[in-house]
Amino acid sequence: MASQVATPTSLQTTTTSSSTSLSSPALSPSSPAQLSPDDVELLAKLEEQNRLLETDSKSLRSMNGSRRNSGSSLVSSSSASSNLSHLEEDTWILWGRIVNEWEEVRKKKEKQLKDLVRKGVPHHFRAIVWQLLCNAQNMPIKDQYSELLKMTSPCEKLIRRDIARTYPEHEFFKEKDSLGQEVLFNVMKAYSLVDREVGYCQGSAFIVGLLLMQMPEEEAFCVFVKLMQDYRLRELFKPSMAELGLCMYQFEYMIQEQLPELHMHFQAQSFHTSMYASSWFLTIFLTSFPLPVATRIFDIFMCEGLEIVFRVGLAILQMNQTELIQLDMEGMLQHFQRVIPHQLDSGPDKVIQAAYQVKYNAKKMKKLEKDYTTIKTKEMEEQVEIKRLRTENRLLKQRIDTLEKKGAPRYSEESVLQLERELVQARLKEAESQCALKEMQDKILDMEKRNTSLPDDTNVARLQEELIGVKLREAEALTGLKELRQQVRDLEEHWQRHLARTAGRWKDSPRKNALSEMQDELMSVRLREAEAQAELRETRQRMLEMETQNQIHSNQLRRAEQESRCLQECVQTLTLQNKDLNGQLQEIKRRQAEIECKSKEEVMAVRLREADNIAAMAELQQQISELEIQKEEGKVQGQLNHTDSSQYIRDLKDQIADLKHEICCIKGQKGLASQPTFDGIHIVNHYAGDDGSYQSSDEDGVKVPTLRDSQQRSGGRIRLQPNLGDTDSEEEEEDDEALRLSVPQSGSHKSTTV
Repeated sequence: MASQVATPTSLQTTTTSSSTSLSSPALSPSSPAQLSPDDVELLAKLEEQNRLLETDSKSLRSMNGSRRNSGSSLVSSSSASSNLSHLEEDTWILWGRIVNEWEEVRKKKEKQLKDLVRKGVPHHFRAIVWQLLCNAQNMPIKDQYSELLKMTSPCEKLIRRDIARTYPEHEFFKEKDSLGQEVLFNVMKAYSLVDREVGYCQGSAFIVGLLLMQMPEEEAFCVFVKLMQDYRLRELFKPSMAELGLCMYQFEYMIQEQLPELHMHFQAQSFHTSMYASSWFLTIFLTSFPLPVATRIFDIFMCEGLEIVFRVGLAILQMNQTELIQLDMEGMLQHFQRVIPHQLDSGPDKVIQAAYQVKYNAKKMKKLEKDYTTIKTKEMEEQVEIKRLRTENRLLKQRIDTLEKKGAPRYSEESVLQLERELVQARLKEAESQCALKEMQDKILDMEKRNTSLPDDTNVARLQEELIGVKLREAEALTGLKELRQQVRDLEEHWQRHLARTAGRWKDSPRKNALSEMQDELMSVRLREAEAQAELRETRQRMLEMETQNQIHSNQLRRAEQESRCLQECVQTLTLQNKDLNGQLQEIKRRQAEIECKSKEEVMAVRLREADNIAAMAELQQQISELEIQKEEGKVQGQLNHTDSSQYIRDLKDQIADLKHEICCIKGQKGLASQPTFDGIHIVNHYAGDDGSYQSSDEDGVKVPTLRDSQQRSGGRIRLQPNLGDTDSEEEEEDDEALRLSVPQSGSHKSTTV
């Protein structure tokens, strides 16, 4: 282990030999009572090593400068293998155990793993750990990467334009057409082809650039796809950026709740949250903080998601609250751009520690998300209503203009007033209809509630049984009451008789008095017996009433339990239906996305075919033009080669020979004035033949005899085109000039022009 350092792609095989089972109950240094002394010492060394790695810029340069090709690791291994200290060996051993036993650690010791990630992942292990954190290993899309690079993306120009703006001062990306810029272009192009709805967004290049600093381009592509799908980044980078608006809404609420004074200052200065925090969420602080600090925050983002962005953002505001309250808008912008990044030059530990002191309530964030969705829905409805009203207003204006053009002004005004009255009446009728409809709906709801409150047939039968039982008990009570009343009447009669007997007791003998006393005692006993029976009857009556109430309550409880079971079954049924509907919805969304991708691909293919067809049509038109030229040339050639044309040419040759002969005769007979002549022959053109050139002009003033063989007193103009077949090309070009023989039909002056 100390003599060889492996790249992240081969970490698992390198650390196998030195890894043992991670059997300690905890990995976090926050619970040292559960760790062995060796593990505690190892964790302390790990923290120190992470601090050194984050502050050492040379390690980053060596890490980024060691890339030789797109398939090799971006981590410097050759230079580190010879300088590994004992502390680095311990770091490799601990993280090697975690990587090799990842599934067990992720399931059973997730809290301890989070604590370690918060303290920083060593840059040697970042590639493999980031892939494990987002489950980007062995993705099927990795096999499609090479095929995607062969395709053409509509976003290539935009990607090329922004490549030079991504990490312009970093060694790996700053040179034009370097390896870093090339692999960054490849990954961005491949993703724009995979997700055509998102395509390319400028901020995403910084995240891909950070991934390429840690791992080869194929693995960086897979990790980026996972981040877009599972870490809300895809919603952030959509063209509408609705998710970014939600994040701004949630973050502003946190500021209002935890930093009210700063929030009031922002409101007073019209300093919106998006002016300084949008880049935090789009690039995970990569464009706002120094690269070592942003990388540590990105470690936590890979493990915990966007929650760390909210925490770190609020921690930054808490640390700078005093300074920000004293600044105006421009001063605050300058403070965010220049002062805050330099505050983190010492390292990220302070801001990360402050971030986890921030209160973050996930349930509250969910509620804010629902509120934001409701607000946006209302805004959309208001926009639709405004658009509808504008359309209606435009149509009414068009109708008014039409009416004004058709009739006189007074008729148009009357029409407008009539239309306004009709509109008011229509609105009133509509309002009355709406009120009536609402009343009917309320009545329907009331009837439905009453219907649901009415018992069913089973409950009616039970209530009838209960009523019969109550009536029987009431009859028994009435019978007992009658008996009790009869006993009371009997006792009253006995009492009256007793009073009558005791009226003359003082006159009777002692024996009679003793009998009377016994009768009195008997009467007292009967009275007490009657009272006891009355109390017994009353107790029985109360007991019957209690039993009746108990039975009624039991029946009510039984019905409530039945209703509860029915409601539970309904809830379970609705839950299953909701799950099925959610599954169907996800499937429909997936199919819709696939259909949209296919439609976009088909549109692109159709456009390519149209371009090919246009090019083919242009070629065919060029070929048609060439064929027409060849056709015309063929026609001319055919005319020249035709038999009649040859005969015509021979006739012309004969005529030319005759003319030559006549010219010679004219020259030979110059000076003979006594012979009959024409007014004169004027040779105004030149002819170049095989025998030489013959020229003549009107300055000779000769008079010649009649040219019987050539002119024959014919009127009009004759056009001669002698194209001699036995002459060469130069002579053919000269023969293109026509020889015209013209003889006027009237007048005494006749001339022939050759």
